[in-house]
Amino acid sequence: MKTNILPAIACLALGSQAFPQAPPAAYEQGTFVLAAELLPAEILRSPTHRVRDLVGTDGYMAHFEIDTDFGTFQAIGVAEAKRRILEAAAIRKLVDTSKGDLFAEGVKRSIEQPIDAVKNIVTNPVKSVKQAPKTVGHFFSKIGGSIQRGARKIQESASSNEDPDVAAREMGAGLGQSAKNAAGFDKAKLDTAKQLGVDPYSDNIRLQEEMDKVTWAFFAGGLPLRIGAAMASAGFAVAATNMVGIPENTYALTSSELALRDAKTLKSIGASDAEIKTFQIQRAFSITRRHRIATLLEDLPNAMGRANIVSLANACSSGDQADFLIGALAILAENQRSGAANYVSIQVLGRLPAAATTSGEIHVPAPVDLVTWTEEVAAFASRDDIPAATRTLVHTGKLSPIAAAGIAAAGWKTVAVSYPSR
Repeated sequence: MKTNILPAIACLALGSQAFPQAPPAAYEQGTFVLAAELLPAEILRSPTHRVRDLVGTDGYMAHFEIDTDFGTFQAIGVAEAKRRILEAAAIRKLVDTSKGDLFAEGVKRSIEQPIDAVKNIVTNPVKSVKQAPKTVGHFFSKIGGSIQRGARKIQESASSNEDPDVAAREMGAGLGQSAKNAAGFDKAKLDTAKQLGVDPYSDNIRLQEEMDKVTWAFFAGGLPLRIGAAMASAGFAVAATNMVGIPENTYALTSSELALRDAKTLKSIGASDAEIKTFQIQRAFSITRRHRIATLLEDLPNAMGRANIVSLANACSSGDQADFLIGALAILAENQRSGAANYVSIQVLGRLPAAATTSGEIHVPAPVDLVTWTEEVAAFASRDDIPAATRTLVHTGKLSPIAAAGIAAAGWKTVAVSYPSR
């Protein structure tokens, strides 16, 4: 998977004014660590994947390379590495499913006797248009045509004795996303993702292709798809799900339903209509990322100023930045849920969220893997816009001994926490 090396996340996490810093001779650089120091041993390898032993860091985050049967996945941070590992297991299960007799039967049925939801539009698109309100007639007209073209493509593949796996791929490509949604395919795909425990809106292209292919064959063929039990039996996959962090209702609501729900949430915390509109078309955010931010803000019910986070989110320019922000909010939400803190307000410090507790402490969350004493970290530690007596760095991962000493010398209290589970 494509990722960007992390000046972007450094900018988001540690943006600050210039203050007196330690002499350059005291600075550290990014380093290399063993993957086994960051990930549980049981998920480092499986018959489907292997995490490369040596992992580079950039002063904050670890950059993993994961060799799989489906290519090399790259991941920034422990959380993303666990997601990619789980996705590799899910792809393997989908590929194996597509080689089975039920898949072949689903493809056959989808051609010969498709379920009513598909058959009605495929065989009689004109009638379907007439039954619909005029306001959506144009929409249904296009769907009817696209489904017919897709079905014709499958019939041609079948008549030429093409492999069912190839036929299903062509079917998915021929139907188009709008046709799948109209036929109820989107709900079926959400169920597939839930059974696998993966993000239904993941940017993993191979995962999306396999979910489309397998879901459509079973859905259009009118057959139940039950793959969750097999996934649950894979120990490394179960371990990986501890960091997936997908709100449960992501699987129950369509993308448009999630967008409506999230807009209402952001409106309720004081975000402006313009900010909400920008948030919902933000290219750095997948549907799941947007929903996670809205859900995490809901998990901080007593904190004033939550709308500030919407503006901060809208300033993200990449998925990596978005994930860092989500991780920071998840730390705060976990503290709130566990009773470790009760946050009364949220503010933005440079480009980093911070939350004030009832006792007056300022918690700055840092979802990091290994912090070393770089110039940027020194600048962050030396910032003077937080009273020294109240500032606490709440971090995941580890601080190098030099970084820990430098941060402490600058007046910070540090609290190490586990990677958030939600």
